[in-house]
Amino acid sequence: MSAHARRARILVVANRLPVRRVGKGRRAGWESSAGGLVTAMQPVLRQHGGAWIGWSGAAGPAPRAFIHEGVRVRPVALSRSEVERFYHGMSNETFWPLYHDAIRAPEFHRRWWDAYRRVNMRFARAAAAAARRGDLVWVHDYHLQLVPGMLRALRPDLRIGFFLHIPFPPEELFEWLPWRTQVLEGLLGASVVGFQTEAGGRNFSRLAREYTTAEGTDTELEFQGRRVRVGAFPISIDFDWFNAWARQPRVQADAAEIRRRVGEDRRILLAVDRLDYTKGLGLRLQAFEELLAERRLDAEECVLIQIAVPTREGVADYARMRRQIDEAVGRINGQFSEPGRVAVHYFRRNLTREELVAYYRAADVMLVTPLRDGMNLVAKEFVACRPDNSGVLVLSQFAGAARQMRRALLVNPYDIDQVKRTILQALRLRRSDARTRMTILRIMVRRHDVHHWASEFLEALRR
Repeated sequence: MSAHARRARILVVANRLPVRRVGKGRRAGWESSAGGLVTAMQPVLRQHGGAWIGWSGAAGPAPRAFIHEGVRVRPVALSRSEVERFYHGMSNETFWPLYHDAIRAPEFHRRWWDAYRRVNMRFARAAAAAARRGDLVWVHDYHLQLVPGMLRALRPDLRIGFFLHIPFPPEELFEWLPWRTQVLEGLLGASVVGFQTEAGGRNFSRLAREYTTAEGTDTELEFQGRRVRVGAFPISIDFDWFNAWARQPRVQADAAEIRRRVGEDRRILLAVDRLDYTKGLGLRLQAFEELLAERRLDAEECVLIQIAVPTREGVADYARMRRQIDEAVGRINGQFSEPGRVAVHYFRRNLTREELVAYYRAADVMLVTPLRDGMNLVAKEFVACRPDNSGVLVLSQFAGAARQMRRALLVNPYDIDQVKRTILQALRLRRSDARTRMTILRIMVRRHDVHHWASEFLEALRR
């Protein structure tokens, strides 16, 4: 690696900024957003210089560029129409379901695609204007898949990387996309194209060879005279933060209070998800309900705590799913609860990271059973919050995390009977076996934390 590459500034280009607006009027300001990407990239940007380019989350003119906690922030504007068509439409009603195995049917509308192209070009131009010669530009996620190619055309002097945080679909699904070639050529504008799993990389490389002029292997392509590296870079969490917070006396006291409130003699099953159709909440509740109905579990001895973080509240599909989950929880509690012994504690709201750690500490079994997930960081957060090596993780084989976390109890979330058997196995697992599994899981997450992820990708981009 050259000395110039080591000194190059880094520009992050993501749909959202690393900050959110708080307060009103004269008291209005910005505070850092929570999340793994912000945690990983802020110290890197402070060290190397550069900027973060993204959208504030509000429609209308973009605020002026500013510096927040040592990081230069460059907002990009989206109109109300673009928010509707680029963000809610193309990004979340086309790419999101298509890339998650078409669990819900994706919609394809030319006006959405036109807005998607227009917004991607705006991001590319913002990056081109902010970058100096030789800078590293790291573009993130499905909202901005055309940016690498557009930016390459504007600034061929830059080293451009792209990372997809969600799954990349197999050929038979991606082929549905009317604009499949344009998306592939957009991604091929990057020097490094990163995915959560090797399977995602293979899907992309095969499609690129099929629908563009790219040639090569699953891990290295030649496109328009350039080498494009394709690889798996599994994202992770800030292990040290979760591990340290879980050891705090106040967190241990909060965890003990949670156990006291639900019944200290009861085993706690915990699930933490965004309220999204990809997360498998309905099937998980069905498995728990059947176990209670079959008297293989008893609400006197066991409780499910389901934390569901609201998302896309105005979308009809999500509103319908929310009603179905509400009805399922009501039905289970109506049939199986006793005074002072609710079968399912259901919280539909946002909790802070600090609050979640207390729940992670209180739980006996963590249920992470998405129908499809790029990675799923909840599984890794739970493991990081078990410094005594207690607890059992039940994990969907269709989460990217399953490729790394093989000492979890892996399940097919569509197989209700297997999920039921695995829940019982988790509750009955010998303590020594549970401790061995958790110890190995914690070693893996500690070694491959979010800082390792960021440095590994940037190292590849510098080559």
